[in-house]
Amino acid sequence: MIAASGLCSGYWDKDVLHGIDLELPSTGFTALLGPNGSGKSTLLFVLMGYLKARSGSIRIKGKDLGEYSQAELAKIIAYIPQEIHSEFDYSVLDTVLMGRFPFINFMGSYGDEDYQVAEETLRQLDLLPLKHRFVQQLSGGEKQRVYIARALVQETPFIFLDESLSQLDINYQLEIMRLLKKISLDQHKSILLISHNLNLSANYADRLLFLKDGRLLYSGSPNELMQADKLSEIFSVNLSTSLNPLSQTYNIIYP
Repeated sequence: MIAASGLCSGYWDKDVLHGIDLELPSTGFTALLGPNGSGKSTLLFVLMGYLKARSGSIRIKGKDLGEYSQAELAKIIAYIPQEIHSEFDYSVLDTVLMGRFPFINFMGSYGDEDYQVAEETLRQLDLLPLKHRFVQQLSGGEKQRVYIARALVQETPFIFLDESLSQLDINYQLEIMRLLKKISLDQHKSILLISHNLNLSANYADRLLFLKDGRLLYSGSPNELMQADKLSEIFSVNLSTSLNPLSQTYNIIYP
């Protein structure tokens, strides 16, 4: 479990997060939601140790975050950023193998086990036929599956994703959400996804976290939080919800 208490952090002389208290369970699918600028990405950076907390504490598996080395954290949390840019294009297999960097041998090269883990993960995500293709030749959904595969071969209990659906068409968004749900269930991983799609998050995530102005306003199940009064408070707009007959989860409805 990852637990934060009284967490405050920010950039330069400005606080972005204010007194965050949260617990991220060891398994399950959690969606982190809220208006633009509410501190969602900042919260991920602090939980991963990329950005220092100004006050408060973060404990991972019962141990203070500061007691972990970066190499140790890389075996606990895998991170998929919002955008991935590279001056060079790599094959699907080479890209996925990059996720094995915490396990690389003292010679700085991949071993047989690294290739076996990568190949098996590619098979699980239906990417094996594409392993020699260059990533930039792939569709948006295929690219996201490659980056998820790279995170999976890192063999971490936690996977964080920062708005990984924002550039995808709805068919790919559905594909990735179903995949993340399956991974959380089948591999007993804890997935934390930043998203702006409230309905998709409600239909697939086990738990929602709502940030506003750097404060955690609500944490709970989709049906607890996808209520008109709470959503209107968070997003400062009048919203209506109705029970989705297929998912049995409350969704936003539009006039």
